[in-house]
Formats: sequence, C-alpha cells, structure tokens
Amino acid sequence: VFIDVSASEVPVMDGSAAPFVRLIQSVGIVPQERKQPFLKIMAPIEVTEGSKRVRIEPSSTPRITYSIHYEHPLIRTQTYAYDCSVSAFENEIAEARTFGFLYEVQALWARGLGKGGTLDNTIVLSDDGVVNESGLRFDDEFVRHKVLDLIGDFSLLGVPFIGHIVADRSGHALHTRLVQQILTQPEKWMLLNAEPSGEGKRSAAHTHHFQPAVALQAS
Repeated sequence: VFIDVSASEVPVMDGSAAPFVRLIQSVGIVPQERKQPFLKIMAPIEVTEGSKRVRIEPSSTPRITYSIHYEHPLIRTQTYAYDCSVSAFENEIAEARTFGFLYEVQALWARGLGKGGTLDNTIVLSDDGVVNESGLRFDDEFVRHKVLDLIGDFSLLGVPFIGHIVADRSGHALHTRLVQQILTQPEKWMLLNAEPSGEGKRSAAHTHHFQPAVALQAS
C-alpha cells in the first residue's frame, strides 16, 4: 500500500485507528503471491527507564501484555493481554482512543498548543470522571489504546514480529528505543520468509535483507 501524507502528521480522525480500518475495509484487500517476512525473536531484549520497562521475548505467536498505572479512579492499574490477529485488532484494539487529563489539555491550550485536540478525538479525564458526554467505548479503553500505540511504534521495524512484548508504564519513547535495540542486536532474532541474499538458504537474520522504517542514530 502507498500512503501519501500531505501534512506534518497523519490525521487524528476520532483519536483511534477505527476510521482507517473502515476505510481499508471499504476498498478491500488483495492477497499477494509473495510470502510475508517475519522477525522472530530468539532471545529477550529489554529497555528500562526508572519504573518504566518494555521487553520482548521469544514466543510461538505475536503477543502483547501491557500494564498501565495512573492515580485516577477510572484507571488505577489496567493490564491487557492481546494475541495479535486481524480480527482481534479490529474488534479489541482499533476503536480505543487516545486520552489525556483536563489540566494537561488546558495547559497546552494556554500555550497555543494542541489546538487539534477536542472531545471529538480525545478522551479527556477530569479529576474523577470523563468529560466526554459519550463516555468510554471500553472500561479499559486506556490500556487498549496503549497497546495500539505500541503496535504503531513497532511498525518502525518494517516487518511484523513473532515474540511476546511485555510493557509496564511504557510509552512511545521506550517503544522506539526497544525497536532500535532489536535492530542493533541481530544475533537475538531471525528473519523468516525473507528473500535470500545469495549466501544460501539459511534463515539467520544476517543472510537476509529488509528495510527497517526507523533510522538508527550512531552512538
């Protein structure tokens, strides 16, 4: 698929991935003859920052277990275990919207920032509830959106993964750091269904080529 973005960022739509899912479904998906490559994790890789951590470890299928912790009566501690599949994404994850706290939104608006953020595309939390009249789509919509964030960040690999991601109090920055750590440690994964680079049929990662979507910075 070719996507042409003519602005500085992708449209926020309703704060979830659901409108994009519906648009893709409306035009249809055509199967291809080519095999889909997968990056299979063979050894654990983890990044941490204080109490925040995200880790990927070997698994026979792609899975995500995400935990969040907020001192808010509607959130507190939420954990979601997601077994990656097209149907699960459509039914469990895509509809989950981004969220923020009223005091944060007001601070952004006061600085002339976040002007695109409205109750139409963001769940806004007051001290004890939800400002949006429509309420929540799921009781645990907050952690489901975090799973959606992680799925988007892991698209930077440029290829789907097979492994189990365990995230606790994580976020975009830590997700991206884990992607970078994966790409710099090819001895801990192998690329399946990839085109050989001319060095034989071995499945080890270094005998294949793929194009990651994240640019690694030299340390």
